[in-house]
Amino acid sequence: MTGPAARSPGSGREPPLLAVIDMQRVFGEPGSEWLAPRFAEIIGPVRRLVDAFQPRLIFTRFVAPAVPAGAWRNYYDQWPFALQPADARIYELVDEFAGQPGRTLDATTFSKWGPELAALTGGPGGAPGQLVLAGVSTDCCVLSTALAAADAGVAVRVVADACAGVTDESHRQALGILRLYGPLVEVVSVADIVNDGMGKA
Repeated sequence: MTGPAARSPGSGREPPLLAVIDMQRVFGEPGSEWLAPRFAEIIGPVRRLVDAFQPRLIFTRFVAPAVPAGAWRNYYDQWPFALQPADARIYELVDEFAGQPGRTLDATTFSKWGPELAALTGGPGGAPGQLVLAGVSTDCCVLSTALAAADAGVAVRVVADACAGVTDESHRQALGILRLYGPLVEVVSVADIVNDGMGKA
């Protein structure tokens, strides 16, 4: 196996995991109340990463809880259209990724970090590993996942040109916030990962 997901000989390190965050119809289809306007523009860059990281990748999905609790009740009062079951069409991965091999992780929270992602990311002996993030939205679920993983000691790389925000400005602002967390979090490009081998263990 070659590419970013390949283990360097003798390195003893677990290769990085790619988490493709929430590339779903609800964020990508025109007319959706949650459309990320540049969603279509990042499909190509995300596909390059998916091809490079196979099989070390996971797709995540944001889904609504069956019964919102706490402050989430107010959230879904504001967005009642989203109170649909996990198998609703709006929560499907877009066609470009629906048939891709790989695990899918569902979460009712903005952050996708938790025991399952930690187990897949972890290095030898359960040590924190390396995580590469792409997807939507930069200013919400990508940001939340990156910071939670970094707090757990994981080395996080956010691929700026494979992420899209709610607006261009909030995308830039989120990347600026993420850079403040260096060296726990690095903001990189697809070229950094795929061509320069930053994803190699």
